Amino acid sequence: MIKVSKKSIIKTIDKAKNKEDRVSRIFDMIIMTLIVLNVFAVVLETVVSIRTEYHQYFVWFEVFSVVMFSIEYIVRLWACTALDDYQHPFWGRVKYAFTIGAMIDLLAILPFYLPLILSLDGRFLRILRLFRLFRLFKLGRYSSAFKMIENVLVNRRSELTISVGIIITMLVIASSMMYFIENEAQPEKFSSIPETMWWGVATLTTVGYGDVYPITPFGQLFGAFVAILGVGMFALPAGIIAAGFERELSKKEENQIKSND
Repeated sequence: MIKVSKKSIIKTIDKAKNKEDRVSRIFDMIIMTLIVLNVFAVVLETVVSIRTEYHQYFVWFEVFSVVMFSIEYIVRLWACTALDDYQHPFWGRVKYAFTIGAMIDLLAILPFYLPLILSLDGRFLRILRLFRLFRLFKLGRYSSAFKMIENVLVNRRSELTISVGIIITMLVIASSMMYFIENEAQPEKFSSIPETMWWGVATLTTVGYGDVYPITPFGQLFGAFVAILGVGMFALPAGIIAAGFERELSKKEENQIKSND
């Protein structure tokens, strides 16, 4: 009778896991590289000279990319029933199809198939080509950095929502006040509150494009106050996100220490 030690079993399992992890990492690297190359292709296609000279290469690369992403999407839709949340052979796949990750995967390939099915206007086709940039969001599944960003935004969504609400409120108040202050002096630039919101955004973000600015003494004084206030307002969501990243990094370090133990 052959005796098999526990150590040998554990070693065999570890080797199998390492092999699976290696294959998984290689697949992830291939998909990530393809996503990055697709983004570069979308950017380079906007250069007329490059698009004209290498048009056929762009077409071939697009077809290859769509085939790869389509296969990935179909395989994920087929295999999702292995997960506990999507076990039902039909409704499980329907439920998975409406997850954020699956929707991003679908948006990554849909712009290619729609013109083949429907007769679309040229302007709409250009918009569809721009939708290929959604492939960049697929990196969230393969990159730990993108996953960390997603975790931060999800975990801090309530604080971020409140801070964005405060910023929007300040924008409306500042634009309304400036409209009543400057409308009489500059009716063409501060013609309405929605028009004045352009000044409000540029001032609250402290960008200050200089195309629209107050000329009355009271308007300039109020504009300076809004600009100073904007520094603090936009630092608020940045601080929330920074705190979220610090928390995520701490959790990651704790998990690594536990796994090593």
